[in-house]
Amino acid sequence: MEMRTLNRFPLPISAILLDLDGTLLHSAPELAEAANGMLRELGCPAVSQELLMSYIGNGISWLVKRALTGDMHAEPDAALYEKALPVFEKHYTGLLLQSKPFAGVMQGLDAMKVAGFRLGCITNKVARYTEPLLKGSGLAQYFDIVLSGDSLPEKKPHPMPVLHAAQFFGVPVERLLLIGDSLNDTLAARAAGSPVFCVPYGYNHGEPVESLDSDAVIANLSAAMPLIKRI
Repeated sequence: MEMRTLNRFPLPISAILLDLDGTLLHSAPELAEAANGMLRELGCPAVSQELLMSYIGNGISWLVKRALTGDMHAEPDAALYEKALPVFEKHYTGLLLQSKPFAGVMQGLDAMKVAGFRLGCITNKVARYTEPLLKGSGLAQYFDIVLSGDSLPEKKPHPMPVLHAAQFFGVPVERLLLIGDSLNDTLAARAAGSPVFCVPYGYNHGEPVESLDSDAVIANLSAAMPLIKRI
């Protein structure tokens, strides 16, 4: 585990926000399978799961665009995208509930609740997927607030969801810890002024999370506990 500015720990924290895909849930296989199902139905060549995993992290819209173009930032033909998106959604809806929590997630969430932390989930996934996923995976019970990609006018990496959660919990944003797995999470936290930890097993476009501006890289959720104190 890599930690930065070691003498700051334990951080004074009142509530914890957790990212969904790549932090709590291993959803990449289902997302990749849905993307390839979409490509096959459109008569396009399939893409490797490894490459599709590198496309995950900015919401389904960008996953579809990247699968269509083979590029992280390119815009596909508008008519093709409009045709492709509902095809992807059809395939993904059928696969949604196959996603499972990563090893150690339930134990980490249990430890946080026992310690008295209030928890929230923050994701760029739209609510029509977030809600059944949380319920089906047994995670819904842990969260006092769930912010999906369409819950607010802005989503990560914008700070709005983090600031909204701080207001919901009634805590200063600097005492709201965000735990995620990608650049979007660190950008949102830093823009809001909150501390952020990263897990190394998620979906950061194939780049190591150690290169991100986080306060700590933790092996699993339970590893956050010695680094924080509840206030």
